[in-house]
This record gives sequence, structure tokens and C-alpha cells, in this order.
Amino acid sequence: MSNKTINTEQGHWLLAKMGKKVLRPGGKELTLKLVNGLKINHEDSVVEFAPGMGFTASLLLEKRPKTYTGVELNEEAAGLLQQKIHAKAYTIVNRSAADSGIESASVNKVIGEAMLTMQPDHRKSEIIREAYRVLQPGGYYGIHELGLAPDHIDPEIKKDVQQNLAKVIKVNARPLTISEWCSLLEDEGFKIKAVEENPMELLKLKRILADEGFFRTLKICFNILTHPKAKKKILEMRDTFNKYEDHLTSFAIIAEKKA
Repeated sequence: MSNKTINTEQGHWLLAKMGKKVLRPGGKELTLKLVNGLKINHEDSVVEFAPGMGFTASLLLEKRPKTYTGVELNEEAAGLLQQKIHAKAYTIVNRSAADSGIESASVNKVIGEAMLTMQPDHRKSEIIREAYRVLQPGGYYGIHELGLAPDHIDPEIKKDVQQNLAKVIKVNARPLTISEWCSLLEDEGFKIKAVEENPMELLKLKRILADEGFFRTLKICFNILTHPKAKKKILEMRDTFNKYEDHLTSFAIIAEKKA
């Protein structure tokens, strides 16, 4: 499949097409905790892996970092986001997060949300390794990803959740437990500094209202109701999320590159 154009068969892009801006499993609340936890200021050089449509990018740029680089694999999304960014020190590059092209040890903050979940485990490690490579010693890597609960989830349940999620959102989603997420980071040389958790309620009305506001929620609902094929797919996603709600959660983790 080409990465040049947005594939609205995939759940996150379909929701974006319907007008949803916040596409993170822990919602705006967990994204804000992650961004604030990174303590970004005007002296920081920041890299964001897979900024997508730019919701988190806008929050990061409000902090006025010294530099910002968004690494976006999808050519169409990269082009759309670049049009929104006008400062010379802020740019979008159309590359893979596993091969960003950014100079080694050249930045001190890296963030990525809802993108490692979409990768097989070996690819997760490649991306984490890239974050480690571009960070300066003592730099921070923040992630916000879909999680599994409890920590010692039955392997058969884990397999069932992952297979059904992949089927309904059209992406090979592989969420992990908090121990597994932390181990992936630690295996690549990071030290865990902070962990936050939020329920995975992406398609619950109360979360949509909290994330999008009243009027945008009305617009999203109208768009879904007037697009029958999209409505069918989104309801299937919601039903799957509800089916496994006892086992789905979201984590924000801040890890430090050891000096």
C-alpha cells in the first residue's frame, strides 16, 4: 500500500475525515499531561514522530521551542501539515520514524503518539532506537499509546484483542501492557521517568465532547450520520472497543536517554 495518500479505510484517518481532531487513545487529557511533562521551552529542539493532522504539533508549537521537526511518513499528511507551519525553524519531513534522517544527538525532546501501537514489535524497537539515536544524553522521549490491562493479561485474551482490533481499524494494531511498553524502552537504553494512564474511550460521547467541544462534536455526528459507509465502520470500531473495554487502556510514558 502506498503511503502517499491518506487511506481512509484505516480507522484513525476515517475519523479524521469525519472531522475528529483528537485521535489519541487517552484523549486530549493524556496528551496534555505528556506535553506538559516534557516541559518544553524556547531552548528545546523537538522532534515529533507521526504528527498526522497536527493536533499535538499545535500544542508543541505553542511552547515556542527553538526548533521543531515533524517526521511524517504519509506524503499527503506531511504536505497538509507543512502548509500550517510557517516559521523557518519548524519543518515537516516526509520520512519514516525508523529512519528520520535527523542528525544523531541533535535534539533533546522526542514525542510520538498512537504510532508505535500500529507497528509489529520489532518495528516498535526500531523506532524507539531511532529516538534514542537522535536524542542528546539526558534528553526525553515521550510516548502516548494504546495499552492492555491487566499487566498480566491472559495470552489468549491478548491475542484475541489484537486480532479483532487489527480487523476493525484496518491497521495491525498491537497494544501492549505497561510492563511491556516500559521494557521496550528500557531495552533500548532509556530510563523510565513517569507513567500516566487514562481509559481508552476514544468513541464514547463524553470523551468526544471533552476532546472536541460541543459544536465540533455536533459536526462529527452529522458527518457520520450522513455518510452511511463511514457510519457502519465507525460503529463496528465502537462495538469492538466496548467489547474489550476491560482490557483496553492508554499510557503516556516519559523516558530519559541515559547520560
